Amino acid sequence: MKPQFNPPRGKISHIKGKCISLIGNDIDTDRIIPARFLKCINFDSLGESVFEDDREILRGKHPFDLEESKDASILIVNSNFGCGSSREHAPQALMRWGIKAIIGESFAEIFYSNCIAIGIPCFTLPKNSIKDIQKFNNNKNFFLDIDIKNSFAKSKDLNFNLEIKESSRKMFLSGEWDATSTLLDNENLIENKSNDLPYLKFNSNNF
Repeated sequence: MKPQFNPPRGKISHIKGKCISLIGNDIDTDRIIPARFLKCINFDSLGESVFEDDREILRGKHPFDLEESKDASILIVNSNFGCGSSREHAPQALMRWGIKAIIGESFAEIFYSNCIAIGIPCFTLPKNSIKDIQKFNNNKNFFLDIDIKNSFAKSKDLNFNLEIKESSRKMFLSGEWDATSTLLDNENLIENKSNDLPYLKFNSNNF
């Protein structure tokens, strides 16, 4: 059973965890979370339905069903991951399953943006480097320590210089990706500013 879900908040500079690999190009959002699960009122239950159709076909042999994938938090993928429809449910489902970061050859642009917006950093690596990680991951439990500030990932066996958009990297380090926490952290500044705005001091008794 997965532990209670706690969404990421504020500044994110390091992510350390077990890797889980999905091999194949052009894995689209319809496969990540099938359309029939989009009727949910909120995203809370999506984690258990991630890759539902693929998992049903493989009958327990899908990476997300394997015992060695339990508690994995770093997803390793190939090219054009998250293509297809622009549903925000896809990264939400991955996050609620337990994914905290994704490393791949390339990502669909809207999927990438949806991941950044909820606190899932997406990094890219050359094809050969992804294959190296997937090879290690298929043979044993493979852990990575990701340093977002230096765009670097290391393990006992491998080290990689990761690529991430500079704007995204800065947003994670500053916490600006998390608009709610940013507003709460600056509550005093917001209150002071509101006190300076004359149109917020409207008093009907003046008329």
